[in-house]
Amino acid sequence: MVLTPKLPEEIMFTFRVFAAISFCLSLVTLSGCETTTTGGAVGAQRSQLMLVSSEQLDQMAARAYAKLQADAAKKGALNVDPAMTQRVRAIASRIIPKTAVFRSDAPGWKWEVNVINSNELNAFCMPGGKIMFYSGLINQLRLSDEEIAIVMGHEISHALREHSREQVSQAIAAQTAIGVGAALFGLGEGSADLANAGYEALIATRFSRVDETEADRIGLELAARAGYDPRAGITLWQKMINAKSGGNPPEFLSSHPADSSRIQEIQSLLPTVMPLYAASGRR
Repeated sequence: MVLTPKLPEEIMFTFRVFAAISFCLSLVTLSGCETTTTGGAVGAQRSQLMLVSSEQLDQMAARAYAKLQADAAKKGALNVDPAMTQRVRAIASRIIPKTAVFRSDAPGWKWEVNVINSNELNAFCMPGGKIMFYSGLINQLRLSDEEIAIVMGHEISHALREHSREQVSQAIAAQTAIGVGAALFGLGEGSADLANAGYEALIATRFSRVDETEADRIGLELAARAGYDPRAGITLWQKMINAKSGGNPPEFLSSHPADSSRIQEIQSLLPTVMPLYAASGRR
């Protein structure tokens, strides 16, 4: 006679909730999957869950970007260094045409490139091509044009892959699935909250790490095609490591890949992107 041990109730709850989430997500995924880019040399063509339109996100991004510019202008922090602004815009002007390799429509986006005077080590590209660099990233790390290009390529890649749109869609799908799962299994509000916390901790961060890795890969190719040495990706992340104070969380708990992993990824891609750099004629 074999006795089957009874699982603790909290483990059974986890099984039930995540079974419901998986089932509901599979139903949603059937009607919302696409890929936003072609693969390029580095390969980035996984299927993405998209439940909202690009137009919706682009409009939201345009409004948010305009407000950010207005707020920075009021503080006297927008494009205060003309030479730096021109430098960043010149790099963008070389990279943006190369986005056609991944998306034929991207060079025609309403691109904007600006610089905020701030000590923050930050840069981003909103949906639709709204780029913002923070002066602290360039000044404190003493970035070369090649290193700026690596950062810019990475941030532009988030927009090309529409990662923001994908994350919004994932959140919508997860919230729907959790609500349906709670109703199916008669779970209370507290149980649904716990399931939501589990999703955020275990699933959402994994998606974000995938996004970051994709942006690293595509961004490296964009920089190389624009004539910027992709080996600058290694020096960039070495500078980022040196600039950080305190310990980093383990990679499996972080929404970003560990810096050492990013350097290894760049090194593994150099045989693929160095010929693109050589072919650019800008060496």
